[in-house]
Amino acid sequence: MGRGEYIALTASIMALTALAIDIMLPTFAKIREQFGLSSQSTDTANIIAFFFMGQCAQIIFGVLSDRFGRLAILRVGFPLYIISGIVAAFAPNLTLMFIARFIAGMGASAIFTSAIAGVRDRFSGDRMARIMSLILTIFLYTPVIAPFLGVAILSIASWRYVFLTPPAVAILVFLWSLRLEESLPPDQRNALNWKSIGQSIWKVISNKTFLRYTAITTALFAALSSYVGSSEHIIGVIYKKPQLFAWLFAGIAMLSSFSTLINSRLSLKFGARRTIRWLLMMYAAVAGLLLLLTFIFGDPPIMSVLFIGVALLTATNLAIEPNSSALALEPLGSVAGMAASVYGTSFFLIGALVGSFISGLMVHHIFPLVLAYFVIGVVSLVLVFTASKDPQIAGGNS
Repeated sequence: MGRGEYIALTASIMALTALAIDIMLPTFAKIREQFGLSSQSTDTANIIAFFFMGQCAQIIFGVLSDRFGRLAILRVGFPLYIISGIVAAFAPNLTLMFIARFIAGMGASAIFTSAIAGVRDRFSGDRMARIMSLILTIFLYTPVIAPFLGVAILSIASWRYVFLTPPAVAILVFLWSLRLEESLPPDQRNALNWKSIGQSIWKVISNKTFLRYTAITTALFAALSSYVGSSEHIIGVIYKKPQLFAWLFAGIAMLSSFSTLINSRLSLKFGARRTIRWLLMMYAAVAGLLLLLTFIFGDPPIMSVLFIGVALLTATNLAIEPNSSALALEPLGSVAGMAASVYGTSFFLIGALVGSFISGLMVHHIFPLVLAYFVIGVVSLVLVFTASKDPQIAGGNS
């Protein structure tokens, strides 16, 4: 498989996580009607939160992928994702839907972990940051297309058919993934025993560089997941402009895709470490300005003010992630599967839990989200500028 096809396939595998979220956002009003929720309810955000929380399984799949290889775990994840996605579509109540979504998240965690570890097997350092940026550039077209696809399906069929779309796409991607070759040779695999697992975990969590950049990604993802889970509520309920949802969501995704493409050039030219500092300074500045404007204009602020700020913050966030993942995983190539799983578990599980808490506070106002953006931006900036004693990242080779 050539590099171009590998990047496209990896982006498609990772896009299944985004598809399982973004295509469903336009259905939340219908789901509230279906299950007798009030129009003001934020419970539908849990459809996203439980999927994210299913990512806790990454820690298990990371161990297994270091032992049995990346392809074996990839091929376990697809059935979990597909079957539970079908169950969620026909769930008779929200409880069963949330359980199915959690299991779908577990399936997504398996394919996500395998994909990230596979990239780390093949690339390292600034080169990995560039490859991840190119993957994310393709990946981010999913949030552009998915809301419109969800709206189109809703116009001719039930919301349940929207839920069936990700499993259907996953079947096609699974068939394509059969062309993928194993990236972890048998002689580089770790033994599956408690001592080996404990040593791998300790090697990961005792690495200061890993902890620093994983903390940054986790904090940023908390704000991002809160926005994604609440975006339909913010646009449709707080601002009462549901017809604008797909356009606003897609526009932000387009800007984010462009920003990751720019980052792929910046990280290769200036290095991941320097680039992430610039991006975090931009993030904190925009978050601070948005907070100030919210105080000036009131809560909620003028819609255009909020969404210009959210667009810039989301685009900057998604440009930061390839750099933070490369910096976090760089010193841990010998346990890439474990490192990728701890990294993913942290930012998905902890980030989703914090994001869900923030979403629960936004019944009538968006100030909790605006404040979270600012606090997270400042904390991340402090973390990145206190990294002077960490080992410098080396430029990687494929």
